[in-house]
Amino acid sequence: MYFLGRAVLRPLFWLLYRTRRIGHRDIPAGGPLLLASNHQSSWDTVLIPVAAIRPVQFLTKSTYFTKSGLMGRFLKWFFTSIGAVPVVRTAGHDAKAALAAGTAILQAGSVFAIFPEGTRSRDGRLYKGRGGAAWMALATDAVVVPVGLVGTDTMRAFGWLRRGHERPEVRFGPPVALGDLAGLPGGAARRIATERIMDAIAALTGQERADELNASSSDSATSDA
Repeated sequence: MYFLGRAVLRPLFWLLYRTRRIGHRDIPAGGPLLLASNHQSSWDTVLIPVAAIRPVQFLTKSTYFTKSGLMGRFLKWFFTSIGAVPVVRTAGHDAKAALAAGTAILQAGSVFAIFPEGTRSRDGRLYKGRGGAAWMALATDAVVVPVGLVGTDTMRAFGWLRRGHERPEVRFGPPVALGDLAGLPGGAARRIATERIMDAIAALTGQERADELNASSSDSATSDA
């Protein structure tokens, strides 16, 4: 279903939005892989698996898989086809559920995508990263590839027909070096790893940095711990 969904969505996104992907051929072909991305739009959780060369999984609210009727069946097919993994979101348990599910995916040698900012940026700035991405990477020895999403917050169908309209881009960067952190205490290693991951994302997007955590949105499909 994933490959069928991607086969349908990739040309559809090209037709409607002229999406561009950069660096996708350099994604490691095997082994556990953590894609750490900035987050500007609800489209982000669709664009990353459509652009990647390997099947990508990410977390989304379980309620999207249990809705009734024709729309409910469509939503279940859609989220399954783009690699979404349902997680029950209960107050106080979101972070633990996300870490457990993401770690299990990486330990199976698969690809997991996450937004270290936790939620969408409403003002276009790149906010400080939370520690969940670094924790999973260090715990599983997964390769961390930064992802820079550009122009996804202004996506409009056939917007490419308008002069000067920015084409949405999915930019995959080189892996973030974390091997030298193995001998450090856990907290210090996670802080340094988080800083390196966010620096790598910033280098791809050119976003202004915000020296604070982002707490402006509660609708993120893939949140970090």
